[in-house]
Amino acid sequence: MEGLASRCSNLQKLRFRGSANTDSLVSIRANNLKELSGDFCKVLSDSTLTLIVTYYKLLESIQLGPDSCEMITSDGLYSIAIYCPNLKKLRLSGISDVSYQAIRALADRCPNLHDIGFIDCLNISTTSLASVVQLRFLSVAGTTDIDWDSAGENWTSLQYLEGLDVSRTDVDPENFTRLVESIDSLKVVCTFNCPVLEEDPAVYNSHGKMMLGFSNDTFKVLSSMFPGTKSEQAVFSDWRNGSNKNDANLDILMMWVEWILSHALLCIAEANLTGLDQFWLDQGADLLLTLLQSSQDDVQEWAATGLATFAVVNDISIKVDAGRVKAVRKGGGVQLLLRLARSLNEGLQLGATKAISNLSTNPAFARSVAGEGGITVLASLAKSTNRFVAEEAAGGLWNLSAGDKHKGAIFNAGAIKSLVDLIIKWPRGGHRVLERAAGALANLAADEKYSMEVAAVGGISAVVTLACTCKHRGVQEQATRVLANLTGHGDSNTNIVMVGQEDGVIDVLILLIRSQHDAVRQEAAIALWHLSGDARNRERIVLAGGVEALVALAQSCVYASPHLQEGAAGALWALSVSEANSIAIGREGGITALIALAQSPSENVHEIAAGALSSLVFNPENALRLVEDGGIFVLISRLSSISKLARFMAALALAYIYDGRKDERAPVGSSTNGRSNRIILCTAMTQIQKSLLSFAHPLMSCSTALSATPAVVAQVTEFARIPEVGQLRCSQAEIGRFVSMLRHQYRQLKLCAAFALLQFTAPGGRHAPHHVNLLQASGAARALRVTAAAISAPLETRVFAKCVLRNMEYLQTDTST
Repeated sequence: MEGLASRCSNLQKLRFRGSANTDSLVSIRANNLKELSGDFCKVLSDSTLTLIVTYYKLLESIQLGPDSCEMITSDGLYSIAIYCPNLKKLRLSGISDVSYQAIRALADRCPNLHDIGFIDCLNISTTSLASVVQLRFLSVAGTTDIDWDSAGENWTSLQYLEGLDVSRTDVDPENFTRLVESIDSLKVVCTFNCPVLEEDPAVYNSHGKMMLGFSNDTFKVLSSMFPGTKSEQAVFSDWRNGSNKNDANLDILMMWVEWILSHALLCIAEANLTGLDQFWLDQGADLLLTLLQSSQDDVQEWAATGLATFAVVNDISIKVDAGRVKAVRKGGGVQLLLRLARSLNEGLQLGATKAISNLSTNPAFARSVAGEGGITVLASLAKSTNRFVAEEAAGGLWNLSAGDKHKGAIFNAGAIKSLVDLIIKWPRGGHRVLERAAGALANLAADEKYSMEVAAVGGISAVVTLACTCKHRGVQEQATRVLANLTGHGDSNTNIVMVGQEDGVIDVLILLIRSQHDAVRQEAAIALWHLSGDARNRERIVLAGGVEALVALAQSCVYASPHLQEGAAGALWALSVSEANSIAIGREGGITALIALAQSPSENVHEIAAGALSSLVFNPENALRLVEDGGIFVLISRLSSISKLARFMAALALAYIYDGRKDERAPVGSSTNGRSNRIILCTAMTQIQKSLLSFAHPLMSCSTALSATPAVVAQVTEFARIPEVGQLRCSQAEIGRFVSMLRHQYRQLKLCAAFALLQFTAPGGRHAPHHVNLLQASGAARALRVTAAAISAPLETRVFAKCVLRNMEYLQTDTST
């Protein structure tokens, strides 16, 4: 601080953020300081303010807000009056007590005071304000408990008053009209969001004054001061660039207009008032864009924050109004915001970046941001030492990474490392920046290429640490989503292994599936599902109590969201590929839970629950449990599902159950009604056949299909193929069971076995070569040829068998070449 103080002796203008910085203000020894402004001053006290003004007695301007200065009272105002005799401008927000004595002291001791703003305050002495006879500009916007009868009577003595802002007050028509008519010097009156006045439109008659409010076109009203302007919309730019710049009084008036407009529009945007759509489309958006180009930093910042807020119609999901966003985009808002984001002023960076972040939830705006080089800007700002700027930049990258269109640009800008570094830089106390950085990484990790980059720059360790240490719901959700997406690419990269090896990751994921928040439980379950694709991870999950936790999750989420149900069922399915795990899941109650999930309204849940059941009932003990729990009827109902995968998995589960039976009564457990069992058996076999024949190509209805030419086989295979099955990997035992089932006495099970082998060997499947190798090792070719040639077998079974033989031949040839 000593080094800084030595360079501040001639400093005349200073802006600070947060009350924590006020102690440093008196240390910099800026003895010539004339302008002081600050925001986030909620805990700034009278004593601290007094200390500041005793050091800087040459102050001509003090501005604190727009956030409330809750701890400043009339005592603080009195100190300003005592120690700052040169004061010209005083603007304060959120003061609860503005007494007669304090204002009188300002009037008596500050003879040059001509601009006062008591905004969102309480208990203002209207009588004493009349004593500040030299006052030219007065704003009481948002201030309550004003005695308007007293104001109407006393303020008429302010014969130098040029600008009056009564926005967001309950001023009544009678006193408003009295003020407007009685003060001849008055030029501009701002009345945004004055409910009482809006009930009586007649009060907006100009009386020779420029009235700014919802009912008037602000650009048109102000253009009366610039008769030479070519366009009403260009009134501000004409003033900034025109020949009138030598008119000091006009400059002061227009700068005050900019200030009150930016503040009024920000407050209106933050209030999210209804019924203002047309106002925002007709002039509000253009006003904010115009104010972005002001020479006043605070005006620019508030305008940017207003743009970040006014288009948001749902604060929770950050849903934006497409029409308002379009107005910003058409008005050149993307370029203006990016220019401010490139500024060295952190306040402008923050406001502009927040606007870019929020508005980028709109796809068209996101495209414009990317097209103007905005992703590079956001990637750079994500490295900011200012946590709030980095937070908004991360939010922008999160929104831009939601689709696939901009992920490449984010990657090329080096933003992935910046996002990982954010997680490392602020591990505690900054949950918003952590949630946004993790959210962006989760979106990027959904793409295999970028998931590998996340891993390469240390993202796995950083995210695992975050998931283990942060208790904030949003951070937990996004951190587990990163892990779920990182591990969601199967064995195509090493992410599954690398994540599983991180200390504590399995334990924390199992802990998080017990979270009270469904979104957290969902992502944790999906991460465990993906991690279970690796045998060593399955062992870790089981040792950490994962079977019990996942079964409990499946039992508890019957009425939860479909995505949570999918995660629970999927994790159990992935674990069940091990026979020991399958038995443990069955004994823990997993069969019952999955039967319940198989009855979910969601087709996706049907697929996964039926898949998990098909894997579990491969074990005879689990098959009996399913039968005893009434699962047969549920599986039969799933044979008519819209989902092809659900139909196939249900058929497979039923085939396993009936393939393993010892007599016709076995499938129903404790029942002794043999006739009933036979009826159930016949129903199941009939529905299996009906379901599988729905995959038969029309060519299979004629005997020529038995010619099994390459063209016919290709058509039949492609028509019958279920793409999702190509991602499944069978064990030697499963392939062997299908081959054995080809010899079964029930023709429906033969059909199911041939159809299953067609699915698992279809060209293009991830594990088709592996399955062909297993078939060769088990000597399946002979059984398939016998089935294909069996005159007694159904035509469809024979054709499916020939397709499997053709697939084996094709994949053997393809592998050898």
